[in-house]
Amino acid sequence: MELMDWFAKGLSPQNYNEAMQVNKEEMNKIYYRFSLSDEEKTRLADLKDAGMKVIALTEDWCGDAMLNNPILLKIAEESGMEVRFILRDQNLELMDQYLTNGTSRAIPIYIFIDEAGKEKAVWGPRAKQVQEMVDDERSKLPEQDAGDFKEKQMSMYRRLTASYQEDSKIWHFVADSIIDSIVSENKGGRVF
Repeated sequence: MELMDWFAKGLSPQNYNEAMQVNKEEMNKIYYRFSLSDEEKTRLADLKDAGMKVIALTEDWCGDAMLNNPILLKIAEESGMEVRFILRDQNLELMDQYLTNGTSRAIPIYIFIDEAGKEKAVWGPRAKQVQEMVDDERSKLPEQDAGDFKEKQMSMYRRLTASYQEDSKIWHFVADSIIDSIVSENKGGRVF
């Protein structure tokens, strides 16, 4: 399938939200509390009315999606992008074209396309600073065969999830990272 076909197949933000069974309240909490900074809005200004669309590969159980999806939606609203959500587990054909490090089905993955359906940028699954935070937390875990590994891993997930929901600095790391992927400042222009 072409990317525009995948986009057409996707769920609108409202339909995705209504169908959510996990992390709905947490995702909506971030959405309603997060606002783009004036600088972030300025960086997006040239993208208004560019006809940009986004395919968001996601699942409602994913903590990174809980964090990133509401921020993507705010960026989309500010720049006039249409967003459609594709559930990863039901659409591995598309997911397997966007593997992280060539091996991992990590989500969310955002595929930015132009009006003709041509891929212009891809982002995901985490902002660099968030990845560093996760890597640091993982480095503190015992070996997987240790008796307390599962307990410590679950504790790590709870800490990360709490920080994802409360730390507005993390939200702006994500926003800036997504914006960086679609705005080419090194070339003095934009991807679109």
